[in-house]
Amino acid sequence: MGIRKLGYVGLDVTDVDAWADLLGRTLGVGVTTEEAGGEKVALAELDEFKYRLALHPAAEDRPKQVGWIVDSPRELDRLTGRLTDAGYAVAEGAATEAGLRGATRFRWFTDPVGYRVELVLGETKVRTRAARPAGTGRGVIGLGHFVLAAPKLAELRDLYESVLEFRLTDYRAPGLYFFRCNSTHHSIALAHAESASIHHLELEHGCLDDVGRAYDRAQNNGVPISISLGRHMNDKAVSFYVKNPSGFHLEIGWGGIEVGDDWIPHDFGVSDVWGHHHADANPFASPAS
Repeated sequence: MGIRKLGYVGLDVTDVDAWADLLGRTLGVGVTTEEAGGEKVALAELDEFKYRLALHPAAEDRPKQVGWIVDSPRELDRLTGRLTDAGYAVAEGAATEAGLRGATRFRWFTDPVGYRVELVLGETKVRTRAARPAGTGRGVIGLGHFVLAAPKLAELRDLYESVLEFRLTDYRAPGLYFFRCNSTHHSIALAHAESASIHHLELEHGCLDDVGRAYDRAQNNGVPISISLGRHMNDKAVSFYVKNPSGFHLEIGWGGIEVGDDWIPHDFGVSDVWGHHHADANPFASPAS
């Protein structure tokens, strides 16, 4: 498979300071600032690589780009050909932009709902491991996955499954699909919604206790817990969700399963084994859940 893993997500945000406060006080994640293209970009230190989450100051909160790490130059060319054949215009990324990402080079295109998707070669390690405050444990170890909700669900499924060669892991009727590009249960999920948005980003944690510690800190700091602690039915991850300053969810999770080539996609029926009670209406609720 040409795409190896989810590399990073960039966001346009109206309040970088609020994001930095949430990441720092509740999740123990440091945020550094780098000058790029005439703007100061805040980079969250999720792991040893340059960044997995970039916060760009903007007048409106919205996704800016999603980056997928590609195995090799040959695979980058092959996927570019598949995208071109499918009608997507693929452009070479600027060297200055590649430098910000810690990449050797990258190419990008616009997906069916207008989001910029990047295919990236290379990752730069800038630390041996991300520092965490005393008492927080290992904490966040990386970016796990994201869920994209949009009206053009069929077109997005075709892009990721047929063109970019992601594999369907499982699904839940009437319109929620989980896809993988490696052995992790899913790196992206696609869902139907009236308007395009990221429903949530998942920040992977090192152990169950780290999730529990983050849960305590969220409560102590008055962070809005949008979905309570619980275990998912399909990937078996234990997690909770907080509402971030841009208005969507951050999932704080641990323990998702891995699957092999012999895995058979199926409808997993209900959302959760236990927990995950929503503070607001669940847009993906099914009658059985």
